Amino acid sequence: MPMRRLRDFLDNHKVRYFVISHSPAYTAQEIAASAHVSGKEMVKTVMVSVDGKMAMVVLPASCQLDFELLRALCGTKEVELAEEVEFSGLFPECEIGAMPPFGNLYGMEVYADDELDHDHDITFNAGAHTELLRMSWPDYKRLVNPLLARLSMKL
Repeated sequence: MPMRRLRDFLDNHKVRYFVISHSPAYTAQEIAASAHVSGKEMVKTVMVSVDGKMAMVVLPASCQLDFELLRALCGTKEVELAEEVEFSGLFPECEIGAMPPFGNLYGMEVYADDELDHDHDITFNAGAHTELLRMSWPDYKRLVNPLLARLSMKL
């Protein structure tokens, strides 16, 4: 697993997780199908710029970020989808677009859609377009402490 930092973090916190290998896939829906993971359990990480600072938004794979809801939550109009060139250097051990939703390991705010609060487990990219990690949602919430709010709309 290319994400040594994440694996060490989870091991140090005695968190149970599973690594799932799959054929190369790039969108959350393709990944879920390739790895035979329920689309309900699959989450995606969306990188945004909030007032010029990078942040992560964690959403169910079947949903799309509602920027108006995120702007209202942040209390600013300056919320934009981040371009890959803006964040690619922040995750040197990850393939671009395959970073796991652990912004706390990189000093950034993490927002999560409250729809995820109904899930027992979540599955997400583990630093490569061929690996996923599955862990419990309660463990994720405890370790990352994301700001939970309604942030998405169904695709």
